[in-house]
Amino acid sequence: MQSVALKFYVSEKQHHHNELMHEWLLRLAQHLEIPGGSAFRSIAGYGKHGRMREETFFELAGNLAVAVEFILDMKDADRLLAAIAAEKLQLHYVRYAVESGTTGI
Repeated sequence: MQSVALKFYVSEKQHHHNELMHEWLLRLAQHLEIPGGSAFRSIAGYGKHGRMREETFFELAGNLAVAVEFILDMKDADRLLAAIAAEKLQLHYVRYAVESGTTGI
């Protein structure tokens, strides 16, 4: 099946409506009946400001990125983006074509 991957990058400390942003995005998608999504916490990286961040034993997180990813059809991706825009949020995302399926069927 032809699908798109829609991935958002948020800070692990970022909030919206008193909820962690990655949790809010997943809850919103669930409310829109998007068929699934996942959040992945990074272990290291840098963003547009060029500052390298990485998790170490002594520095227990807080400033790293969380990627929130959905594999869905284009119509659902547009609905999710519209719902986020309605909240007046400015979130970085990528959308790209993917092929998805299930093995063994």
